[in-house]
Amino acid sequence: MVKGPPHNDLDVARRILDGDESAFSALVARHHRAMIGVARVFIKDFASAEEVVQDTWIAFLDALPRFEGRASLRTFLFRILSNRAKTRAIRDSKQVPFSSVDDTGDFVEAARFDATGHWIRQPRPWEWDTPEALTSNRQLVAWFEEALKLLPERQRAVVLLHDVEELDSPAICEMLELTEGNQRVLLHRARAAIRTFVDDKTRGRP
Repeated sequence: MVKGPPHNDLDVARRILDGDESAFSALVARHHRAMIGVARVFIKDFASAEEVVQDTWIAFLDALPRFEGRASLRTFLFRILSNRAKTRAIRDSKQVPFSSVDDTGDFVEAARFDATGHWIRQPRPWEWDTPEALTSNRQLVAWFEEALKLLPERQRAVVLLHDVEELDSPAICEMLELTEGNQRVLLHRARAAIRTFVDDKTRGRP
């Protein structure tokens, strides 16, 4: 009998544990790219980040019998990833504390935000705030992808986890070792940078 789509995280976990390769493949396709982005926050070398992601998938399968659905399956997965990435970074002596990394190359200057991370002067509305809206236009998706690549690594990780993976702020702060204020500022900056990039593209600016 052909199985229908899984209805919830516990159902997905059960199917994977039962050997449903399609359920596992769908999970990999959904999260793998964002996982690479998060791993590279801690590990600068791309090949090493890919290794950590591959190791994470193995660790995820090993840990899956203990998944009880208290957090979402994606949060469960990304927590495993962040822990393994931190361990690898320490082992390779390449971990750089967030406090020592500046955001040189940011699209948006810090002066546009107040001490709480909110806009001092609100930007004009942006119609592409969500991944769902972006997918309605292939050109916008391509520009969104291009803008993501230009973001500093911490900003890219935060916007991927928050806006694409839809993790909540406490989980993101835990994974990336950020304060709530820092996470909020990084998210504002990333969104504003993407907005500026897409606006420029729609107006034909290089």
